[in-house]
Amino acid sequence: MATIKAPARLPELVRATFAKALADGDLFYFPTHVQDMRFQLRFSPSLANKPKAAPPKKDAAGAPSSKPPDPFEYTTSPPPRLFVGDVGAAHFLVLNKFAIVPGHFILATRAYRAQTHVLEADDLHATLACLRAYEEEDDAEPASASAASAGGGDGALFAFFNGGEHSGASQPHRHIQLLPVAAMREGLPADSAWRVLVARLDGDKASSSSSSSSVAPFRTFAEDIRLDTSRDDLYATYLRLYERAVRATLEDESAAVATGGRAAISYNMAMTRSRLVLCPRLSEGGAITDPDTGDVVGKLSLNGTMLAGTALVRTEAEWEALRKNPRTLTAVLKSVGLSQPQFIDDINKL
Repeated sequence: MATIKAPARLPELVRATFAKALADGDLFYFPTHVQDMRFQLRFSPSLANKPKAAPPKKDAAGAPSSKPPDPFEYTTSPPPRLFVGDVGAAHFLVLNKFAIVPGHFILATRAYRAQTHVLEADDLHATLACLRAYEEEDDAEPASASAASAGGGDGALFAFFNGGEHSGASQPHRHIQLLPVAAMREGLPADSAWRVLVARLDGDKASSSSSSSSVAPFRTFAEDIRLDTSRDDLYATYLRLYERAVRATLEDESAAVATGGRAAISYNMAMTRSRLVLCPRLSEGGAITDPDTGDVVGKLSLNGTMLAGTALVRTEAEWEALRKNPRTLTAVLKSVGLSQPQFIDDINKL
């Protein structure tokens, strides 16, 4: 099987395409305030003005006359203003039209594949090709700049996948999202201790029967990878982690796990230059209460960016409530996945 390659000079290409699309009004960028609690908390006041999708057309009987639009249905003509490039014959890269992080881009399947199904080998292989492209640019920079963007082990690019109803997934067409790590640090103080979360946790190792991680309140399943890991070895790693995550969720270590078709659980996957991680999900989020009044002021919804160690709120009331009482964030993080009994109950340890 030939190696799948990312477009040449991918980081530069993403930056240039993002800058032009933003200047031309073809994408929306929502700057954020950030609270540095090791687990980043971000709030974008302008998200309230995010354009809403047009309601589906209805027929004479009042029923939807067509299926919901698929933002990644570009089998014949990718959108020229957001299109970044092809990654092999089966995948392409496109900018996120509604970006919180500058340079946020997406790897999507050219033919329709379900987001709820188990990933295929080329999905992971194409993702690794993008990670490799970012690391190659990072290695070409001067040592000081390289160290800053790599983040002491975080890598230059963070990839994540939302699979299933409890994962934070919003589109049915299969796609994996990619975020430049340097852009994820924007707004943090120079002395911030924040790092990509998956770079700091061990997860449940395949050789261990108990959890070893204490920096997250939810269980994860992880194995180390390399930028030159082969397609087949990478996929075998993913399937091992998926099987372990399913058995842990079902609380049945002897359960047979199908490795194709619809996934048996909701989960998030994250990939960096050195680690592949799966996190089973039981819910998408939880309520946010005002610490002074006890009133519910909103809901915190989490997707795969929680494996980077970041969360986004959409209203000022939610932002203020979580800043006043960070343990509310810890409580929501505890509720979204399998319990991590060795977690130290202190948000500043995240």
